[in-house]
Amino acid sequence: MAYNTHMSTTRVRIDPDDPGSLPEGRVDHAALDSTTEADLIAQQREDDAEAMRDMARFARRVRKRMGLTQVEFARRIDVSHETIRNWEQGKRGPTGAARTLLRILDKAPEIALRVLS
Repeated sequence: MAYNTHMSTTRVRIDPDDPGSLPEGRVDHAALDSTTEADLIAQQREDDAEAMRDMARFARRVRKRMGLTQVEFARRIDVSHETIRNWEQGKRGPTGAARTLLRILDKAPEIALRVLS
């Protein structure tokens, strides 16, 4: 069976001042209209909690890939053991420089540890 691998491109001209020029989307207007402020707040809380769980998994994965215990990892990056525990349990999340350091440790752990020594 032959498949057409050629993809065509369709250009759409949109005039921001003319809502009729906007392409049809997949918006459920009834659901959108019935969404309350409380619904939005609840969704934001859910999204924030999921982001915190993702960051906890990331911090744990970085540490484990390096083969370090929480205490050893804390010493190597010069933070308290409690900080590492809180990150990995999702009670707190690394911010700013700590988040950047985790990304560097994830991508280039040998170099990062050499610099931190």
